[in-house]
Amino acid sequence: MIASAQIDRILDRYAEIEARMASDAGASFARLAKEYAELGPIVAKAREVLSMRADIQNLTAMSTDMSADAELRSMAGDELVDLRRRLPEVERELSILMLPKDAADSGSALLEIRAGTGGDEAALFAGDLLRMYQRYAQLQGWQFEVMSESESDLGGYKEVIVSVNGAGVFAKLKYESGVHRVQRVPATEAQGRIHTSAATVAVMPEAGDVDIDINESDLRIDVYRASGAGGQHVNKTESAVRITHIPTGVVVAMQEEKSQHKNKAKAMKILKARILDAERERQEKERAADRKEQVGSGDRSERIRTYNFPQGRCTDHRINLTLYELDQVMQGLSLGKIIDALVSDDQAKKLAMLDESAAA
Repeated sequence: MIASAQIDRILDRYAEIEARMASDAGASFARLAKEYAELGPIVAKAREVLSMRADIQNLTAMSTDMSADAELRSMAGDELVDLRRRLPEVERELSILMLPKDAADSGSALLEIRAGTGGDEAALFAGDLLRMYQRYAQLQGWQFEVMSESESDLGGYKEVIVSVNGAGVFAKLKYESGVHRVQRVPATEAQGRIHTSAATVAVMPEAGDVDIDINESDLRIDVYRASGAGGQHVNKTESAVRITHIPTGVVVAMQEEKSQHKNKAKAMKILKARILDAERERQEKERAADRKEQVGSGDRSERIRTYNFPQGRCTDHRINLTLYELDQVMQGLSLGKIIDALVSDDQAKKLAMLDESAAA
């Protein structure tokens, strides 16, 4: 149960921000407006909890007032039973809203998909995953832009990097990081045998200038002529760019655009995301050392999901969830069911950890 004093502090902070926004038109207005918007849903739910608690108190008095009409007491008692039944769920919803937020959750993300074990079949599966995420992004109203791609001979991808832009992208896609395993009969298999292949997915928050500061002196930038398919600019102009971040050794090469300037901008975007992701992973491992279970770790080496085509099932191993609607998952339609279940599981574990801390 959330203490009334804790709710009062939230309402006081909300009122304080509202008052400051009315009188402050300076540089701090944008920061205040962002906090005000983030607190909005929490305040609405907090007011609902307070209203229900007040109603319970009033109805309790009415239902036990022997001087009142018997029918009114009965009606008050019925409503009291319903409110007492609903209040714990509303309080739980408020507890979830009050959980500490990952600063990156509200922003966009970079999605990297790489073919793993399985040769050509793994590359084809990487292409299937790309289309799955693209359709899911469309359903969410997000923008989906391929930044870099390395295609395989059969039409799949050895590697593809995508920018996914929209509100709350990272909050949902972060659970997709890890090894995705596929079991099916490859198109290249003449005898109909089922093969097991894999692709890895890495989801990184898109880094802004505020999130990470990179000194120009820490960068080594090389330009060279692009190679491979790409039109007249290939091997004629030095449009390709390779950026090395010397302190961390992170290297990003980009040759998708004809413009060296555009290639550099894309490479810097990916470089920042990778450096920020490495730092977040380091911090998460430090926090995980203090608890038995790591929630939403995004460990790239962990097998998180199996897509079994002969049985038409998709199993997420982290929460033991199996859906027998693989076609809908691959079309992005049922992927949301898996992601929503992962979000709920994450929230439940965080709530349990808070309860343990409070009890201690």
